[in-house]
Amino acid sequence: MRHLLRLLSLALLLPLALVQAADSPPDSYRVGDPITPFTIKDQHDQALLVSAAEGIRHVIVSFDMPTGRDANRYFEKRGAAFLPENDAIFLANIHGMPAIGRLFALPKMKKYPHRILLGDDEHLLDRYPAQDGKLTVLDLAPDGRITAVRFLDPEKDLDQLFAR
Repeated sequence: MRHLLRLLSLALLLPLALVQAADSPPDSYRVGDPITPFTIKDQHDQALLVSAAEGIRHVIVSFDMPTGRDANRYFEKRGAAFLPENDAIFLANIHGMPAIGRLFALPKMKKYPHRILLGDDEHLLDRYPAQDGKLTVLDLAPDGRITAVRFLDPEKDLDQLFAR
């Protein structure tokens, strides 16, 4: 009888545990983790597959408007070819941006010469670690594994990322 009660309680608790696991956020990316490939659109509505197989070695992510603005200034000065020549992509989190903000921000983004990937999916950046006022940079090995996670000030630290 005791064995039957244990089985019954396990049968009742298992679905609850599965629902709870589905609701909990995924762990942040760490060194050694493989990056999960995804497709995303840029400011010109062009899709890009983000994957190490595509030759991407630096994923640069802005989580807020001030760091995104500063990064855009930096990349704008270097021209359209700078990011691809450095095997880098720039992803700006725009999820949660109010409609009125999009009305002004999106047309301005279209004027930049460099590609800006627009993170507009609610859970796209859940695994990306973040620090206030910093860009997150994931460095990737050719096999797609993360070799470094860095947090950079877009006004001070981007030159060191691209120093060769």
